[in-house]
Formats: sequence, C-alpha cells, structure tokens
Amino acid sequence: MKILFIHQNFPAQYRWLAQTLAADKRWEVMALGEAENVKRRGKLAGVNTAGYAAPQPASQQTHHYVKPLEGAVRRGQAVVRACMELKKRGFVPDIVHAHPGWGEALFLRDVYPDAHIRLYCEFYYRATGRDVGFDPEFPTSLDDIFRVRIKNAASILSLEAADAGISPTRWQRDAFPAEYRDRIALIHEGVDTTVVKPDPRAELALPKGPKLTARDEVVTYIARNLEPYRGFHTFMRSLPDILRRRPKAHVLVVGADGVSYGQSPPKGLTYRKKYLDEIGKIDVSRVHFMGQVPYETLLKVYQVSSAHVYLTYPFVLSWSLLESMAAGCAVVASRTPPVEEVITDRQNGYLVDFFKPGEIAERVDELLERPQDTTTVRERARKTIVERYDLKTICLPKQIELVNGRK
Repeated sequence: MKILFIHQNFPAQYRWLAQTLAADKRWEVMALGEAENVKRRGKLAGVNTAGYAAPQPASQQTHHYVKPLEGAVRRGQAVVRACMELKKRGFVPDIVHAHPGWGEALFLRDVYPDAHIRLYCEFYYRATGRDVGFDPEFPTSLDDIFRVRIKNAASILSLEAADAGISPTRWQRDAFPAEYRDRIALIHEGVDTTVVKPDPRAELALPKGPKLTARDEVVTYIARNLEPYRGFHTFMRSLPDILRRRPKAHVLVVGADGVSYGQSPPKGLTYRKKYLDEIGKIDVSRVHFMGQVPYETLLKVYQVSSAHVYLTYPFVLSWSLLESMAAGCAVVASRTPPVEEVITDRQNGYLVDFFKPGEIAERVDELLERPQDTTTVRERARKTIVERYDLKTICLPKQIELVNGRK
C-alpha cells in the first residue's frame, strides 16, 4: 500500500503517523511539502520526500476577500504539478492525508480519483463564537466578517471532494458544517508521555541568568509567537503584579516576535515591545525572554515550572498546553474553549478569565505561596494526558486503525 502525506511544513501533525507507517514494510510512504521547508527540515527515517515550488502570492489587484482563495488555488496548482511528477515516477497513492487550509488539497480528487483522501480539519472560521470578535481590544468590522466567510472556501471545496477528515478536539470538529461532521474522526495527534514527563531533578541554566530548578519559583509562558491570540497582552499586564507579589520569582517567556495569527502590531513594533512599553519598568533580571528554544530546552522549561500560564482565544488548541500537563505543570489557563474540553477548574488545572490580568496574578501567587497544595492537581493533569492523549497507547493506534480501515 502507498500513502502520501501533503503539508507545506511537513511533518507537522503527521510526524508520528508517517514514521510509524514507514517502519512497516507493507507501506510505501511519501511526503510532499513546500520545497524550501522540506530541505530545511530534513527527512524522517523511511519516508521519501518531495518538494513543490513555492507559489506566487495572490495579485495585489485581487479583491482582499479573495486573496486567500487565489493564493490557495496557486498552491493547489503547485501541488498538482508535483503530484503529476510523482505519477511519472510510478508513485500513485492508495491513501492521501493532507491539510486543506492553504489549498494543497483542492485538486487532489482530480489527480487521484481512486485514492482515499483524508483531510486534517484544523479550523473552520466563524464570524461569531470563535476567534473573530472575541477580543474587544481588536474590534471586528463588517468587512472582517465578510472576509472570514470567504476564508473557508478552500477548506470546504477540499472537504467536499474528500472521503473523510480528522480533527484533534471536539470543539474544533464541531465548528465544521453539520453535513460534514459525521465524516470527521476525533483523534488528537498525541503527546509522547514517555518523553514529556515530570523530572524533579531538572535544571535549566539561563544564558544571562541563574540556574533554575523545580525548587525555585518559576512562572512560565509559552507560545510559538508572542501575540494577542495566545493572550500575550493579558499575560504581560499580569506581570507587574506577579513580580510584586513574588519578589523571588523568575518568569520564563518562550516564543518568537512574529505573528502566527491575527493582526500585526503597529509598524516598527513587536507585540513584546508594545506591551513592555505599556507596563513600564520591570525587573529585567527576573523576566527572561528566551525566544524560540530547542525542544530539549522546552522540556526543561516545563519541568522547572511552578506555575505555567496558558491563554488563548477560542481557537486551535496549542500542543504546549497538553505537553505542559503531561510534564506535570500546575497550569493557569484561560476559561475558553477548547481549553475547557481538557481542563476542569481545580481538578487538573486552574481556569481564569482571559481578560483579567489581576486574576491571573492572584492565581499564580496562590500556587507559588502553597506549592504543596498543587500536587494532586499536577498528578491529575498528567493523568488526563496519559489517559486521553497519549501518543503510543491512545492516539497513534487510533490513527493507524483509520488508515488500515480507510474509515
């Protein structure tokens, strides 16, 4: 059997499934991604890889509602060219897994009429009840609402021509139109809890700071990019109060200064600079902006954390939340879906209002003041991930069952 994974940033969500199938001699595994990304990320063991040329962006003259769709069509065409080249080389997949968000899956049915096509249904945009209009600091206009409706075009066109989908959380799946939900399996990518686990002996030596351990007061915040979608502005506004309440605490902030989601900051600014300017002078010897870090360092950040703050709009759930729980962190998280799908307040974590910096600071102070009271919550946090999201015993077996059954 032959299977093709398509994702511009492969391996992304497909890493473990692709590697596992590649180790099985019954499968020939091919991955297709944007050429520069494939080259930069290297190969997975046993997985053949090919790249497609990065497409030209949409024309500047195109209506701004339609630009994402035009870009998706261009990317879909680039994928088609690469797939046709694979056909010439004799590779015709029985199964295709692809992410529809950027248009890579638009024309797969036309290229592979007999293949079983399953899409990664990550997010369906809505004008209400989700990320759009959630944060009054970034108000929504009618123009935004109309644009959001068109933004789903590539995903719906791709899903209409696919056999099935897969989604990591119930909240993410249930946002898709009702007529498609029965075809979307609910399976997370999974967390390797044999790797992501508590380590009371962990030490984290900061390049320009102290060596931290689990015995220190350490507040952590992690995001791919430091931006409002992940509550960075609220977290920053909680910092002065946290530092005042906890004079011995160190704060570790992991994330780059780019923008993954939502509006960009004013020209010439990053969100980090914007909110540092807003909150004024803080003790920079105790607040450590680490940028993006190697995975081994990230694990140590989890393991030395006394209180881990995770905030998000109603949006895609971050891997970092589940990993922090697997590492036994005491998580202070926003009371927003899909977080509430995973965390029950004071059972396996602590829920706070996304918009209230004072409540975040109060909860962090509470956890640092009486760390012994968090032991049971930390244990339950890890238990939640082991029992519901474990890679090797829960998620990966379910994914393989889907592949083998083509369900």
